Amino acid sequence: MPYLYETHLHTSQSSACGVSEGREYITRYKDLGYAGIIITDHFFRGNSTVDPSLPWKKRVERFCRGYQDARNEGERRGLDVFFGWEETYDGDDYLVYGLDGNWLAEHPEAASWTRKEQFRAVSAAGGCVVQAHPFRQHHYIHRVTLSPALVHGVEAANAGNREQSYDALAWVYARKAGLTITAGSDIHAAGDVDSSTVFGIYLDAKLKTIAGYVEAVKSNAIRGLRISPGRCDYQGCEEITLPVEILDADERVSGRDIREYLEET
Repeated sequence: MPYLYETHLHTSQSSACGVSEGREYITRYKDLGYAGIIITDHFFRGNSTVDPSLPWKKRVERFCRGYQDARNEGERRGLDVFFGWEETYDGDDYLVYGLDGNWLAEHPEAASWTRKEQFRAVSAAGGCVVQAHPFRQHHYIHRVTLSPALVHGVEAANAGNREQSYDALAWVYARKAGLTITAGSDIHAAGDVDSSTVFGIYLDAKLKTIAGYVEAVKSNAIRGLRISPGRCDYQGCEEITLPVEILDADERVSGRDIREYLEET
């Protein structure tokens, strides 16, 4: 029997855009048959609630409050809860898995990593990096930035995307780049957790720790995706209205034509 997991979730304790506290999600996901959820609140360069003037370890402690709240309730209700975070650069976002609050408390440099430094440091520490909703085109995003050499996977299905075309492009891009495909809800409110609105990934084995998910991403061992029918169907005519930058392993722009990139043999 495959096990279902939420991979992208925000709490009001740590994400300024969050509506619900961590504990409020537990019963809703358990009732839908999820084996667990991964809390991925916005890190300090993103939409965070944490006061940047606090000492580093206090900032990390505050940042982990949403996760801790969800985990405590999960232990009471029988739903596994794991830790991650979402880092933001120039409109491009990355989900980081495999490291915990104790690790962050000892690595203040994480707040100023470049994409390249993030990928190398997270990889060296046994974690993984997944680019979130890479083709999202909202008012606060000025360009589509793709980092195929600096991630282990691509979130090709994001329930928070307004347009299915964003997911369709991400799916084709991930396939082209040879990267593991994931799916997540990007959920911000427990009241939005419904069988028709939440996404996730299936694994063959129940996770004991977040390291199991990291291994599944790195080895492309995700069993399947929970997404709405046709969500990632690519028609070849999806519109990209923003400038595109494709970065190489040193974060240099190696291309700007996404159609050309996708159509290369």
